[in-house]
Amino acid sequence: MQELSRKEKTHFNKLQKRLRRNVGNAIADYNMIEHGDRVMVCLSGGKDSYGMLDILLNLRHSAPVDFELIAVNLDQKQPGFPEEVLPTYLAALDIPYYILEKDTYSVVREVIPEGKTTCGLCSRLRRGSLYGFAQEIGATKIALGHHRDDIVETLFLNMFFAGKLKAMPPKLLSDDGRNVVIRPLAYCKEKDLARYADYKQFPIIPCNLCGSQENLQRVQIKRMLAQWEREYPGRTEIIFRSIRNVAPSQLADTGLFDFTSLRARRTDAVIAEDQELYFPAIRVVNV
Repeated sequence: MQELSRKEKTHFNKLQKRLRRNVGNAIADYNMIEHGDRVMVCLSGGKDSYGMLDILLNLRHSAPVDFELIAVNLDQKQPGFPEEVLPTYLAALDIPYYILEKDTYSVVREVIPEGKTTCGLCSRLRRGSLYGFAQEIGATKIALGHHRDDIVETLFLNMFFAGKLKAMPPKLLSDDGRNVVIRPLAYCKEKDLARYADYKQFPIIPCNLCGSQENLQRVQIKRMLAQWEREYPGRTEIIFRSIRNVAPSQLADTGLFDFTSLRARRTDAVIAEDQELYFPAIRVVNV
């Protein structure tokens, strides 16, 4: 970590406390980590996963439950990937780690036409590899580094492009029922994680598979939310709060709320009272 001035140390301490508090609250609210858990922390080499691992390592020392952390990186054989960076970084930490090698890069390039978005297939291949390995090492939880902004962006991606009111839950059971996925950074802001990474000087590894792909739908959503945040500070936080405060009866999903059986529950006395209140006796005048 870089040398900090007194003022910078104060800012860093506040930032670190805020991130730890947010992660701790998310873990508690969703019962993400329990006594005896083996948590597989997926480390991509980006700022978010580095921050997640660092914060979890610190929380482990003060947590009321005992749990184990295992760091795992999937080397997808992207051109120019610096293979020595993560092993060097992880070797200095007091946790076991694994580097998996799987050439998903070639698969994606072979399947996806030039100029098309690679994120979807890349994500599925990566997820499948990590889920399978979690079972091999007996991991009870899989920790992913998605933060609050990722969750809000996914909400709008699904609304705008898939016609679904759906985001990323802080805790998820995989489709096959074999893995529990947790997102300890669910309450953390991306800008806080970016500042934290700068302070800690994590050895960031960029993703070269996607390139700059400026027309990605997620990039467009990110720009939209950034514009909203500039115009109305705090809007992203309010949107995230709405995900945690859902009123099924005020939406329109018949699978989520039983609209078909909806009936008024009123007695004859209540009906008579309402009629008197809203429809007072009308005097008929003979003409």
